[in-house]
Amino acid sequence: MNLDLSTTPISVLPGVGPQRLKTLALLGIETVHDLLEYYPFRYEDRNAQPGRELADGTRVTVRVTVDGMAGVKYKGRRNSTTIVPVVTEDYKRLHAVWFNQPYLKDQLIPGRKLTVTGKYDERRRSIAVATHDFVIAGETVHSDRIVPVYNVKADITPKMLRNLLSSAVKKYGDDVPERLPQGIRQRYKLIDRRHAMKEIHFPTNGDGLHQARRRLIFEEFFLFQLKLQAFRWLHRHEQPGVAHGVPDDILEQFCKRLPFAMTGAQRRVAEEVVRDMTQRVPMNRLIQGDVGSGKTVLAFLALYLAVASGHQGAIMVPTEILAEQHFRAATELLEPLGCRIGMLIGSQKDRERREALAKLASGEINVVIGTHALLEEGVQFQSLSVVVTDEQHRFGVEQRSIFRQKGHAPDVLFMSATPIPRTLAMSVFGDLDVSIVDELPAGRQPIQTFWVTPDKEERALRFVRNELVKGRQAYIVTPLVEESEKVEGVVNATDLYLMLKEWFAGYEVGLLHGKMRPAEKEEVMRKFTNNEIQLLVSTTVIEVGVNVPNATAMMVYNAERFGLAQLHQLRGRVGRGEHASSCILMSKPDSEAGQERMKAMVATQDGFVLAEKDLHLRGPGEFFGVRQSGIPEFKIGDLLQDAKIMAVARQEVQTLIATPDFWTLPSYQPLVEFLKSEKVLLQRAGD
Repeated sequence: MNLDLSTTPISVLPGVGPQRLKTLALLGIETVHDLLEYYPFRYEDRNAQPGRELADGTRVTVRVTVDGMAGVKYKGRRNSTTIVPVVTEDYKRLHAVWFNQPYLKDQLIPGRKLTVTGKYDERRRSIAVATHDFVIAGETVHSDRIVPVYNVKADITPKMLRNLLSSAVKKYGDDVPERLPQGIRQRYKLIDRRHAMKEIHFPTNGDGLHQARRRLIFEEFFLFQLKLQAFRWLHRHEQPGVAHGVPDDILEQFCKRLPFAMTGAQRRVAEEVVRDMTQRVPMNRLIQGDVGSGKTVLAFLALYLAVASGHQGAIMVPTEILAEQHFRAATELLEPLGCRIGMLIGSQKDRERREALAKLASGEINVVIGTHALLEEGVQFQSLSVVVTDEQHRFGVEQRSIFRQKGHAPDVLFMSATPIPRTLAMSVFGDLDVSIVDELPAGRQPIQTFWVTPDKEERALRFVRNELVKGRQAYIVTPLVEESEKVEGVVNATDLYLMLKEWFAGYEVGLLHGKMRPAEKEEVMRKFTNNEIQLLVSTTVIEVGVNVPNATAMMVYNAERFGLAQLHQLRGRVGRGEHASSCILMSKPDSEAGQERMKAMVATQDGFVLAEKDLHLRGPGEFFGVRQSGIPEFKIGDLLQDAKIMAVARQEVQTLIATPDFWTLPSYQPLVEFLKSEKVLLQRAGD
């Protein structure tokens, strides 16, 4: 039986003492398994070149022999240069140069053979060698091969990591467990996992590295899809949900109560929601729609269906401002339909919170709107049958799973105004049915978007002032709350607010940012909603859900500091009423990608087009904001470059999960054990 590397501490390797243990932990490396899956982020070909083939200004690797005494030149107390005469194997005489490492003088003795890597200077006939880019002859882990390069921190050096990995591969390489079924490996000509782990860290050649990456990327995507599809399968087959018993004309009754007519797209998605919720199989649906497409009313429909059949519904949103806004809207629309609305947010007083919790547990509140506070252990429901998460990309997969467990297999509805490109949809939402609200309500005005440089600031502010003269309101958005020593040349909300109070004399100017107390933020938003504040200077706290139809102008300072998806969300705060609206992006990007973002914002208001563009400009991590999103951080796979592999892995998993013997055949037991270790099977009946 192989050793379990996931529980084997890294301290079993030579040279790993207490201090190094702490430093390795900063990299997320605590076990041998962690170390082996700490993959290189790039590789360097350090196979030695003949001296006669060295090209000026290029990075080269060459074998040399020290041909004289090393000399050290000092410039001040801290700066030094170590110069060593060397001769290449084909008798080309050079100098190898190290900066600020005078201690090397004692190691660089005449006759010693080295392999050095550095930048070659033909005029000086020298090679500038980086700190760790030379080895004593025979140390082939670091040279004379394709050499892996790792991300490092603190006092962990690339050489140190390579030495550790060399020890780990030699000592424990044969204990690396195989995860993929043999049939799949044969079908796609994938090398075995042990071989792949050795080649990914110490490739024998370019083809060996290619085959290792191909195998490990497929495995990573396959296991990710296995978690998604197993969760979906169990959700559908082993956990019968609530078949909401409602009249056939329930949708017509609901629509009659609305102060507006649903668009065709809203109506189509509403019918899908009703159909899902009247079935025994739990709903697991994502509703995507551009800013202002009317997704909230669909969430309210789901909550109403739960209450109409004698159960409770809950909606979770990312900010207290949005929770309070939904609370007001739900009170206005749903209370006349028999819904008793409650709210649960972090800033509530203890007495209010205790009262809300008691009413939820007893069923007296049958629709609750809240933030992350809904996830806390003390929050219990009498009969929760539908869960809605709004702006779901702000919540991680684990948070969404906790929310689900508050009821018995409740229907789940996810909402997102951040359009997800098709490239990502199957990887992030592979366990969901997807509906798209692709039509804006009648009367929504197109938003004119302008890109101006900072020298046009005064002209842009006059434009905003003209909107206020017409009786309208406006937003001015900045990236920072206060001046930052770390970020130069970026406008901050606090200083801008003080300046604009003078500039817009005669109008009420408000300030809103994330560092304010919840009560302060609520008061500012209340005044802005009631037109007691005409100009709101804000950070991105107004990005999601804020609805003030009289606001017709927005000006964004340092727009280059935002991604396209975020700029599109911000722009969606205007154009929500009957009046023509405008968005001014003030920016002087210093990169081509930054300029491309500004051009794209001016060219289109289609959120899906912008999302696809944003994804390719910034990559999936920045597109969502890695830490908060449900998007996975893959160790080796790339969602853009390796999209085809993801598609193949998804198809394989779907076929496998549908196989009746999957859960029982010995050949699939490693995968079932993996699902147990990932807690996917905790809720499985009889497990």
